[in-house]
Amino acid sequence: MSELTTVARPYAKAAFDYAVEANAVDTWLEMLVFAAEVAQNETVASYLSGDKGVEEVKNLFIGVCGEQLNDKGQNFVKLLAENQRLLALPEILVQFVELKADYEQEVSVDVTSANKLKAAEVKTLSAALEKRLARKVKLNCTVDATVVSGLVIKAGDMVIDGSVRGKLNRLATTLQS
Repeated sequence: MSELTTVARPYAKAAFDYAVEANAVDTWLEMLVFAAEVAQNETVASYLSGDKGVEEVKNLFIGVCGEQLNDKGQNFVKLLAENQRLLALPEILVQFVELKADYEQEVSVDVTSANKLKAAEVKTLSAALEKRLARKVKLNCTVDATVVSGLVIKAGDMVIDGSVRGKLNRLATTLQS
């Protein structure tokens, strides 16, 4: 997995830099989402990992993607095919999305609570996190009854565990030491 991340990084960076320069970040995101889905298809993935020629692979992949790719997107796919990196497209997409979030000063925050949060609570939490993180915040709220009460907030490497379960776990750890 880390090898795929390393392989995908320069391609994602190049695609993102071009997309920013061309003022087409959303267009490139759409193209990469589609191309990544195609690359993840079992039939296509087995074809790509076979012993087919570069031209044959390029033509098949671009033929499957059709009008979903503009000329620049097709050139990107051709480059990936020539370097035998089409299977890295899903990871390229992941890194492209991360670059886009950094560029737009946006962070995705996972919030887990015991009960569904009300709209007012989501708004208040979002405003507080935007102030603390100094970025636009996109909340991904989930419900998990094992939290008991409170919230578990995860944003990148930061974790804020204000749940009763977390407090009980910390208390048990303290009592055992």
